[in-house]
Amino acid sequence: MSSTVPASATPVVVPALYAEQWDDGFGARGWKLDLPDLGVDVIAATPYTGERIPTSVFVHDLVDHHLCGFRLSGYLDEAGALVQLAERTGSDPVADFQQIIDEDLLSGLVAGPDWKDLLPASLAAEIDPNADPEVTLEDLRRNLGDGLLRALFTGGFVQEGWLRRAAARTAWTAHGLEYSARARIALALQELFEWTDAQVHACAWPRARGDFSIGNHAVEFHFKEPVRRGHVVAVPPTPDL
Repeated sequence: MSSTVPASATPVVVPALYAEQWDDGFGARGWKLDLPDLGVDVIAATPYTGERIPTSVFVHDLVDHHLCGFRLSGYLDEAGALVQLAERTGSDPVADFQQIIDEDLLSGLVAGPDWKDLLPASLAAEIDPNADPEVTLEDLRRNLGDGLLRALFTGGFVQEGWLRRAAARTAWTAHGLEYSARARIALALQELFEWTDAQVHACAWPRARGDFSIGNHAVEFHFKEPVRRGHVVAVPPTPDL
């Protein structure tokens, strides 16, 4: 069912920054959304799409995180955003959830206090809020075993992501965007992002910045620095059933 879109809806403008090498501890080449709540753990992205999903991590950050009202950092926000990604692409989010679990949680390298909210309430209530997360997770692994703990975290990610679906729809439509067009808008943004990244490659710019402009019928990118240049990609129409 399509969401109601205001007749006066105007495109959503989201700024982005490019660096040939980011001075952020990762040193990666690529793009980041220029947002005030950008977490220090957000790595610059390129248009690479991987094998399972037709859009890049950057488009995921823009579409499933920012436009759906989720921060780019935090386990609960990632849960919500990955459920949105799964819905618009038909992908299975469990592999992504379990990668986070294995790399962050089972290793004890937690990136925020909301990791406990992924566990059943009865288990989370037993955790000392002042305890070192790494020590706590070592205790949980020893007492429960990696298999059960991974299953509990996976279930928590799925549940918390599912609970945030309504909030994601509300945030998306508040921008004046049609919720049922998410997949088509994301594909148009992927094409646009490929063009945008190709420009910095072709011109060998060490840094650049510009704005994405997102609407229901077209998406645009306008370079602000080092030159002024733009490009438009039409959002594909709803396929005939």
